[in-house]
Amino acid sequence: MQAEQTEEDPNVDAASRKRLASTDSSVIQPAKRGRRRKNKELEHELAQEPVTLFEIIRLGRVSVQSVVDDWIESYKANREEALINLVNFIIHSSGCKGTVTLEMYSQMEHSDIIRKMTEEFDEESGDYPLIMAGPIYKKFRSNFCEFVTLLVRQCQYSILYDQFMVDNLISMLTGLSDSQVRAFRHTSTLAAMKLMTALVNVALNLSVNLDNTQRQHDAERAKQTSKRASERIEMLLAKRQEILENTEEVQQMMNNIFRGIFVHRYRDTQPEIRAICMGEIGLWMKNYSEMFLSDSYLKYVGWTLHDKMGEVRLKCLEDLEGLYCTPELVAKLELFTNRFKDRIVSMTLDKETDVAVRAIKVCTLVLKFNEDILTAEDCENVYQLVYASSRAVAQAAGDFLNERLFKREETEADKIKRTKRRSLNSPLIRDLVQFFIESELHEHAAYLVDALWDVNDMVKDWDCMTELLLEEPGRGEEALDDRQETALIEIMVSAVRQAAKGHPPVGRGHSKRVGLHKPFKLKLKSALVYVFSFPSRKSFCVSKYNTDYEKVANLLEIPQHFHVEVYTTSRLEKHLDALLLQMRDIVEKHTETEVLDACAKTYECLRGTNTVPHREQKWPGIHSSTTSVRNSKGAARSSNM
Repeated sequence: MQAEQTEEDPNVDAASRKRLASTDSSVIQPAKRGRRRKNKELEHELAQEPVTLFEIIRLGRVSVQSVVDDWIESYKANREEALINLVNFIIHSSGCKGTVTLEMYSQMEHSDIIRKMTEEFDEESGDYPLIMAGPIYKKFRSNFCEFVTLLVRQCQYSILYDQFMVDNLISMLTGLSDSQVRAFRHTSTLAAMKLMTALVNVALNLSVNLDNTQRQHDAERAKQTSKRASERIEMLLAKRQEILENTEEVQQMMNNIFRGIFVHRYRDTQPEIRAICMGEIGLWMKNYSEMFLSDSYLKYVGWTLHDKMGEVRLKCLEDLEGLYCTPELVAKLELFTNRFKDRIVSMTLDKETDVAVRAIKVCTLVLKFNEDILTAEDCENVYQLVYASSRAVAQAAGDFLNERLFKREETEADKIKRTKRRSLNSPLIRDLVQFFIESELHEHAAYLVDALWDVNDMVKDWDCMTELLLEEPGRGEEALDDRQETALIEIMVSAVRQAAKGHPPVGRGHSKRVGLHKPFKLKLKSALVYVFSFPSRKSFCVSKYNTDYEKVANLLEIPQHFHVEVYTTSRLEKHLDALLLQMRDIVEKHTETEVLDACAKTYECLRGTNTVPHREQKWPGIHSSTTSVRNSKGAARSSNM
């Protein structure tokens, strides 16, 4: 009503009319009606009995295997009509409302048919089944791919070689993939790539059959002349010739798809189309390496590593990961690796986390294949990622670091050289300490420990760490210097902290929280008491490091994670007494805020149980000493103000 009054009122200016029109409910309402109409149409379609091949696949009421079997029966009865149904399945799957008739197909070229079908598109909507949301269309995409795969599998013994069905289908898909319409290109490319993958499987079956036939033929020929069955030999020769002809025909089909569709669509303007091409070529290379695992095909993967879209780069790296994981294929990748190695290493810094993680994994596989391919600079670039904020990236880098530096390979000479008391992890932990010192860009051991947490158990070997700190070096070993001791203590404390808390350090986001069940967490905290309370270690805070405030402040964090009741239940009271005595001596000897703060926190954690308050009578000075910590800190703040 307001809009009608505005049109009749000459005093209302054009701007006001436009503003009122933009807020008029009559302008907004058609969109809502359109959505309701679309939902009603979908409900109506679901209620109707499916007629076309597209409707049957989309609704998914019948198994795809049954649909394929029915189509094959119809093809045997009338192959022209069955082919038209298959073509219309592709057309309708692209979202086109048009239908190709038998008369059109017999009288028009494929390009003319595609041009006519382009005119049948709904210009108001850019949606088509492959990109539409909802469970029905999500299932449709899966059924679409399964239909193409099963169709080739079921036709591989006869129909596939009649030079009619596949030839016409490839020709139509080639024309559709070259269309200006995105829906045609996307749908036809997906169909063509799945068709290619299915043909690769057919070629593999033919290869196996050829080997079996050849072996049977050779076995028959090896028999004595009197025992040979000439008819069987002739039959095997005829079968062998038929397999060779079929193989040649399938390879020609694959060449037509690759040259007519893949080489154009792998660089399509739409990333989802490029991703489809990259995802499938990796399967071809892995499954049919005799034909596809060569530089003439690998170069497409190498070039696409520079794609501007992360999903496409990820597909390329997934292809390479699958190839490098297969030992018998790795040798064929040497030239490719040398050519594109720099690009793969640079992708470890990719802005997309998934891409960076996959690139690091590929680098790790390359390292396993030949550690000389990656230069020291290449490895250094990956090493530093153990300090990355993303836990997925850091753990992938930790796996690379472990493979490069911390792989345990003990020789017989090392076994003789190593004493019985020294742990196998001792040399590895020494290397870890040295790595931590040399990585000058970061000072936080917690991130290094977290990166290696699920990769190498040495970061949880606190027995070995305390041995390195307290005991004399073994034969052939050098004593740790001051800097190494500080680094080792920081690593050990970080490992204890992560084990007790059960989650990564603060700041390492974008990862699933690694929590611990309460019973396991309690058991682990109890184990910490045993590890750090043996008589040989009870004085490692005071007698050796009592003058080094930095080391003492770090070490005092360890008792904060103890399950203190274990002291009484396991009759370890004397070790608790030793710990309290050490803390009292530390408080009396140190004035540094970091040390006093650590003492206060440790005593607060211990005092939170019923064990320590009962022992304050034996050590009356500890309570007053730790209480004075807060006063000294308060005084320090006042003086700074």
